[in-house]
Amino acid sequence: MKLLISNDDGVSALGIRTLADRLAAAGHDVSVVCPDRERSATGHGLTMHQPIRAQAIESVFHPAINAWACDGTPSDCVKLALWALLDSPPDLVLSGINQGANLGTEILYSGTVSAAMEGVIEGIPSIALSLTSHTSQDFQPAAKFAEMLVEKLALNPLPELMLLNVNVPPVPWEKIAGVSFTRQGVRRYVDVFDKRVDPRGKIYYWLTGEVLEEVEPPKGLHISDDVPIDVHVIRNNYISITPLQYNLTYPTGLDKLCGWEFPLT
Repeated sequence: MKLLISNDDGVSALGIRTLADRLAAAGHDVSVVCPDRERSATGHGLTMHQPIRAQAIESVFHPAINAWACDGTPSDCVKLALWALLDSPPDLVLSGINQGANLGTEILYSGTVSAAMEGVIEGIPSIALSLTSHTSQDFQPAAKFAEMLVEKLALNPLPELMLLNVNVPPVPWEKIAGVSFTRQGVRRYVDVFDKRVDPRGKIYYWLTGEVLEEVEPPKGLHISDDVPIDVHVIRNNYISITPLQYNLTYPTGLDKLCGWEFPLT
């Protein structure tokens, strides 16, 4: 398959090198266009008021890979690749492997998920891949599963255009309990701004916080409560796969609002 790979951790991140090199070694036609530096938690931001530059990269990835480092956001990278850098569209867009989880409502901030979603917006099925640890450097199990998933999609294309948000627990391959198709949970944080003073006496704030994983998703989303939640299955060492779309319309809310009347005369 022809694959485009990006991320939000930057060109130097071990996760993207592990993913891209493994898929290239498996015989796929791999191109990499990713940020030239860390661009985590940038969401779906695009660069509108300054030029975007891309530099060809050598001696970082597998010799068969064409790679560029871009000074824009993760979404910029995918959009630039599809419209300017690649000679033809890829069969699949992959983003990752991210250092850290992208579970529950974290996906709204995630540059990893947004890069993959840019592929879906352009009509290409996409996968966002994350290792659910900020400290583990063993990306091989996640890369191995990515190879398996790509091979399955080559034989069984997705029936509808969608993004598969994949989170892999930070354990050895033999410790992974299985694969679970999940619904998005709610991964809220108790946001804390640490107030500090710089050497010139100016006040600034540093965002920190503690995660509250136990918050349940709202009811009435036309998804069975029997479908497991992404945040929960990861705790039991299952790989979580959640299908996502970019249409954020709330069906239940639409049903309720359609009965409202607004007499304007």
